Amino acid sequence: MWFFRKDPHVKPEGPLAFRVRVRTKSGEVVELRLSKSMEISPVEGGYYVRKDIVAPRSLDRAVLEIWFDSRYRPVRKSVEGGELVPIREWSG
Repeated sequence: MWFFRKDPHVKPEGPLAFRVRVRTKSGEVVELRLSKSMEISPVEGGYYVRKDIVAPRSLDRAVLEIWFDSRYRPVRKSVEGGELVPIREWSG
């Protein structure tokens, strides 16, 4: 039996979406909602999403990419121009 621990950066929001937070270079945190039906695309062996981010206050730009396995478990994550904020650091 396989046991997968929860991802430290990608938080499920019910069965249809995920939430992630990205900290841009200036320190601004942007929260994103990733919809399985609208934004996450099927690829060979699983799913993939790429989001271009523009922070509303600082206008910092970042690019988030997440690769999921066939059961929507994150297997690889990348942020160009920022970093993922661990769920344990989220407030509210």
